[in-house]
Amino acid sequence: MKALLSLALLLLLTGSLSAQKPHRCRTPPLMSGSLSVSAREGQDWAIAKYRYDAIGQRIRVWEFGHVDDRSFHLNMLFLFREGVVYTISYRNKTCQKNPLHTAFHPSHIPHNASLLSQVVLGGSSGPGEGLLVNTWTGDVPETGGKYVATVTEFGCIPVSTLYYTEERGWMVTSYFDGVRGVEDPGEFIPPPFCDVQTEEEMLDFYSALSEESMFNML
Repeated sequence: MKALLSLALLLLLTGSLSAQKPHRCRTPPLMSGSLSVSAREGQDWAIAKYRYDAIGQRIRVWEFGHVDDRSFHLNMLFLFREGVVYTISYRNKTCQKNPLHTAFHPSHIPHNASLLSQVVLGGSSGPGEGLLVNTWTGDVPETGGKYVATVTEFGCIPVSTLYYTEERGWMVTSYFDGVRGVEDPGEFIPPPFCDVQTEEEMLDFYSALSEESMFNML
């Protein structure tokens, strides 16, 4: 199942907050980083690098992990404006191209999210000892799930997300090495060997990320 990572990406759920009164926000429009995800009490897990472009409505994902007693590696490119998702293998020089019917939704804290808390991660005795974060909670109507999302107070960078569904229970996502911007925009361009006939099966962002990894998700 590939949904673990897409959910994690779909739930970047962030923006820009004020120190005195946290408010709902959006992630920066261009971001690069990594994340780890675990579910089913650690039986399923994945680690991924991502590139996020809200301006061009594009997401690139490289991930590996272990789901349902199977290891997997994925390299996927989502082009929402074109309505296409590519599953790429540079080793075999192969590329599967499928229609993508999901609309692009910029990562943000939804309007119906509730502020749970504002805390300092680490220490607060001196400058540089801690990180001021805001935690929000709410529902995801598209999947029937619930989430608890933590973002930084300054910059609204994702820190972690807890996501619950009846099928998988709690999924824990931790974000790290996040930076603003995308160093190589060429990562959003499919390689030449991807010029192949489109597959008949139409995918959405959830099912596209749910065949090889544990994510039936985002």
